[in-house]
Amino acid sequence: GSLPYYSTTAYLEWERDGASLWWFLLLFGVTRVLEDQSYPDHPERFDCWPQLLCRDGLTGRCYWEVERRGEVDISVSYRGISRRGDSRDCMFGGNDQSWSLNCSDDGRYSVRHNNRETSISSSSVSNRVAVYVDCPAGSLSFYRVSSDSLIHLHTFNTTFTQPIYPGFWFGFGLTSLGSSVSLCPVGLPGGPAA
Repeated sequence: GSLPYYSTTAYLEWERDGASLWWFLLLFGVTRVLEDQSYPDHPERFDCWPQLLCRDGLTGRCYWEVERRGEVDISVSYRGISRRGDSRDCMFGGNDQSWSLNCSDDGRYSVRHNNRETSISSSSVSNRVAVYVDCPAGSLSFYRVSSDSLIHLHTFNTTFTQPIYPGFWFGFGLTSLGSSVSLCPVGLPGGPAA
């Protein structure tokens, strides 16, 4: 598959918001670890869910690719998502403030928004996921990247009422230890290929 080409497409810069970082996430490379990290308390920190937001909000058209290991959610969220407690109001995709793609190592994908989850069938496993958001058009699309081609997984159609922020969630329990994400250099100066 291919993405629509826009000369105004911007590429996400990887700037994590350390204030939102859950205590059991290691900021270097963003990896889920067992040891509590000694981050100072902050009102914007997620205090229960293993997740974080990027610092800068998006309002136009953006494309980025994420290399992942283990069970992770790749999400976008409004800045105002709740941060305290273990309710779904704080979890990516569990509310009307965020949209999320869950990826697992066994090839299962699912999307979630407003606590509605939809499973996605995929013919193979990929550790790389692409995200394309067109805020003015109200679309958010997730793709599986395979040998430099894009396989469409899901598109959310909505009306974005404020800037959205990329975010990541890192699974539960001991099986999620070592789950990680890193932003992939895309390096396409004119935008994605048509």
